[in-house]
Amino acid sequence: MFTAAVSTLILSVLCNTALAWSPADSEALVARMEAAYQQVHDYQTRLVITGFGKDDAFRSRQELMYRFKKPNRIRIDFISPHSGMTILYPTSEEKVLLKPPGWASMFSLRLDSRHSLLEVSPGQQINRTDYGVLIANIRHSLTDMFLGELEVQVLPARTVVRVLSDNPFKRGNPTRYIFAIDDELSLPVHVTEMDPDGGLQRTVDYRDLKINSGLSEAIFHLLKPKLD
Repeated sequence: MFTAAVSTLILSVLCNTALAWSPADSEALVARMEAAYQQVHDYQTRLVITGFGKDDAFRSRQELMYRFKKPNRIRIDFISPHSGMTILYPTSEEKVLLKPPGWASMFSLRLDSRHSLLEVSPGQQINRTDYGVLIANIRHSLTDMFLGELEVQVLPARTVVRVLSDNPFKRGNPTRYIFAIDDELSLPVHVTEMDPDGGLQRTVDYRDLKINSGLSEAIFHLLKPKLD
């Protein structure tokens, strides 16, 4: 079943005529995103991720607060499901710290970033979720991983790119992508992933995005409980 955001986006795309688009236009769009991201020191956003794939492990709706501070600090606080669960990366041992919610938090886990428990989609781990990775993957989708069928629409305040390319997280799996780029921020705010036949696999919405809000280094570390 479509989410409201996906339905609106796809209807908007279908109702607009595709622009004539060249490799130079693709390069200019990606370069604009890369330049915008160079000015980002930290950001936070409410991610809404909906899975539609065949794998039950990824067929769910997740809502979480995602915080990132360059060069590689990540904090994820789950809103639903698993409300209260927190993920921090990296620890001093370059591991991912997973803190369960409630009383179970005393059993925090330190896992390798490639651990299967930390996959956010098939082949994609927690440490490959930031804007830098996404923008690099959009570049790949328009260049060396490009498989054809490129369409671009300019909507009010957004540029929407539809493309068939290889999957950068699971090579050898052609994937149809829809990338929506906010024209003011020059950053992606929506991703749809589909199989080659158009079957939905995953949508990712970036909501309440805040750029360079001055995230403290302290929030990327697990605070030890005070002793009485």
